[in-house]
Amino acid sequence: MKVGFSSPSESGIMEELGLSTSQYSVFGSLLTVGAMIGAIMSGYLADYLGRKGALRLCSLFYLVGWLTTAFSKDIVPLDIARLLVGFGAGLTSYTVPVYIAEISPKNMRGGLTTTNQLFITTGILIVYLLGTLLKWRVVALIGTIPSILLAAGLFLIPESPRWLAKAGRDKDFKEALQALRENQYDVSYEATEIMEYVEELESLPKARIIDLFHRNYAPAVIVGVGLVVCQQLCGINGVIFYASAIFKAAGYSSGQSASVGIAILQVPLTAVGAMLMDKSGRRPLLMIAAGGMSVSCFIVGLAFYILRHSQHSALQLVGSRLALFGLLAYIATFSLGMGGIPWVIMSEIFPINMKGIAGSLVSLVAWFGGWIVTVSFNSLLSWSAAGSFFIFCGVSAFTVLFVAKLVPETKGRTLEEIQSSFKL
Repeated sequence: MKVGFSSPSESGIMEELGLSTSQYSVFGSLLTVGAMIGAIMSGYLADYLGRKGALRLCSLFYLVGWLTTAFSKDIVPLDIARLLVGFGAGLTSYTVPVYIAEISPKNMRGGLTTTNQLFITTGILIVYLLGTLLKWRVVALIGTIPSILLAAGLFLIPESPRWLAKAGRDKDFKEALQALRENQYDVSYEATEIMEYVEELESLPKARIIDLFHRNYAPAVIVGVGLVVCQQLCGINGVIFYASAIFKAAGYSSGQSASVGIAILQVPLTAVGAMLMDKSGRRPLLMIAAGGMSVSCFIVGLAFYILRHSQHSALQLVGSRLALFGLLAYIATFSLGMGGIPWVIMSEIFPINMKGIAGSLVSLVAWFGGWIVTVSFNSLLSWSAAGSFFIFCGVSAFTVLFVAKLVPETKGRTLEEIQSSFKL
């Protein structure tokens, strides 16, 4: 809900609180600013408090943020509330995929980790639909419900066994690992493998930021950072945030309906990607998704070129239809792989002693990249709608090459096997 709230609530908030367009733009962007702050602290908090402790903190920030939003009478508390929700989002974006990856069996890890992205797209769809039916304050109050459910649900699940092992809580580690597997399942081999790997890591000096550039860790950092840079610079946040303006530029009048349509499309395609991930592998899905996005962006760019340089009514109609097809194909292919897989791989490739620092870096880069695209997107469209999508086409094509050359296949391998493979 946090990502989609600002779109359907724009007119209601601006009218009721008397905000200018620039004030509302600041309000919307503060989610990303708060998320960058949360991303910087996410690794440290998840390591210090545990994965569950960090998620409890997330639920608190979400709850306070949504309540403050619902009862704000002025721009200042509204902006503070947006920062609080953003902080929770930045902390969640690292902690949730890491926790899921650490508790999942290797043959189910990809699909389970991608459910995080599935619920994000479902939340966007729900808030878009609620925003068309209810006042923005009611929608904000509804936003407290997931926060409460998260806080309550944490009492029902175990802590990450790998974090418990790293913390030296051997008895809790074995109990948590057994609780996450079937009762009759013998966890002794898995427990031994995890403990041996943790002991090996504990013999190393305490992780520092400069260690990210060590030859044993730099390849994983390049893969993790590179994937989220490609994910963000392909333009997805601009398309999602400004779908209404893009469709209007393409000759369609109902921008809000287009936004809901995009959200509806994202949910089933993300679910398909989650189901395929542990069957087809991460690399094939990533390359298919990025390749599809490149072709889709080229089609949209061509459509806007036609719309800009042709006055013939038949060609104008062709341009509008091409833009619609290309945008829907872009969202579909992004949802299939590029939306969730970079976060899955990020949660898999870093050893537990580096997860805090490396995960914070990757999350920060992702949110910063999203902010750059969101801030610059309208300027890009004003410069050239066709040129903007040709740029995104090039970024997506580069992503295919990046994945083919540098990203390893992690399907069916334990976290310890994946992380050891990066050592030179």
